[in-house]
Amino acid sequence: MDEILKILRELDWSPLYISLKTGVVATIISFFLGIFAARKVVKAGPRVKAIADGILTLPMVLPPTVAGFLLLLLFSSRRPLVIFLLENFDIKVVQTWLGCIIAATVIAFPLMYRNARAAFELVDVNLIYAARTLGMGEVEIFWKVAVPAAGPGILSGTILTFARAMGEYGATSMLAGNIPGKTGTISQKIAMVIQDGDYLTAGIWVLIVMLIAFGIVFLMNLVSGKHMKQTKRW
Repeated sequence: MDEILKILRELDWSPLYISLKTGVVATIISFFLGIFAARKVVKAGPRVKAIADGILTLPMVLPPTVAGFLLLLLFSSRRPLVIFLLENFDIKVVQTWLGCIIAATVIAFPLMYRNARAAFELVDVNLIYAARTLGMGEVEIFWKVAVPAAGPGILSGTILTFARAMGEYGATSMLAGNIPGKTGTISQKIAMVIQDGDYLTAGIWVLIVMLIAFGIVFLMNLVSGKHMKQTKRW
């Protein structure tokens, strides 16, 4: 017990902070991109829908290391876009926290997109027709009618997206590396201390991750429970 307390006192908490802020930023980006993409795909024709759905869902079925390799090729320092960003704005992607955000967003985005799309497809079309008869514009209908009606599904997607972004390992390791205090996330820290044979520290980090995961699952069940109660009332 004393040994555990000593480790906790000396523990470097930067992996937790990096994971949390990466998860938050990646979730915000995925939220708006996922809703936008879901809206477009739901309105698209069958062929376009099938192709777009396959492309947007691809990062979810690819091994994270494959996605990380593709991102590494895309954001290589030899690419024209990266050279332009570096020379004009001093923005670098590889081996930076920006790389963590991009990798986490790419891996977590499909969860937001899939949940948002499923939620939009369940929205009662009569609500949309009623809003149009009241003279509301399409953008106003989307944000004031469709999004609130699809709220539980979107919220579930947001929570899952955050969980996936915060725990991302493979693509993040390849694109952002494992720089302590800069790009070193919890997942990378666990892998590193296990390689060093420090199973006690690894166990403490695993316990922290499990507590966060339990909180996320509890929040998910709370949201689902409220939605079920509301549905039952009707």
